[in-house]
Amino acid sequence: MERLAPCRVNYLKSFLKFTDDDGAAINSAKPLIAPALPAILDTIYTNLIGFDVTAKAFVPPQPEQEKVEGAEKTTVNDLSLTHPNVLHRKDFLKAYLVKLVSNSDWSDSSKFWEYLDKVGVMHTGKPGFKHREKRPELRVEVMHMSLLLGFVEDIVLQAVMGAEELDTQTKTNVIRAFNKLLWIQNDLFQKHYVTKAE
Repeated sequence: MERLAPCRVNYLKSFLKFTDDDGAAINSAKPLIAPALPAILDTIYTNLIGFDVTAKAFVPPQPEQEKVEGAEKTTVNDLSLTHPNVLHRKDFLKAYLVKLVSNSDWSDSSKFWEYLDKVGVMHTGKPGFKHREKRPELRVEVMHMSLLLGFVEDIVLQAVMGAEELDTQTKTNVIRAFNKLLWIQNDLFQKHYVTKAE
């Protein structure tokens, strides 16, 4: 896998005016988002399994689920929020969301950006992370990845706007910072899906 160039991160951050203050605003949302994670994950996965086109990504079990009853011979109609295949994937999305609000290094060469880049790679069918090297191919079309980011952003927006303990300026800072961050993530999806012309 081609390593993410810090100059690309620098350009994305510079263009969107993403600063360390934006990083601090995202970090400040952790106390708000962390307790709401179970409800956030349920909302996201209810939506994902509500459409056949996105639910089919959760049908194949992962190798470590071989001995989990109900993981194999699954159809889209079998999926629910408590199905082993969905619970398994929820753990990964939870880790991703925790990483978003827990990062402390927002510099251009931070491993955080490389992590976001690998999240993009792994959804194209390529391994991305070492733990995916011997797993079945995970291919999710870019349209669904972009829609998911939009859906997550809407959830964050609702949570922040509904937080009575935050003043208007803090809410504005958090929403703007998340917006910039998710657009950077969107670019790091796109770069792996868009092929160069011959």
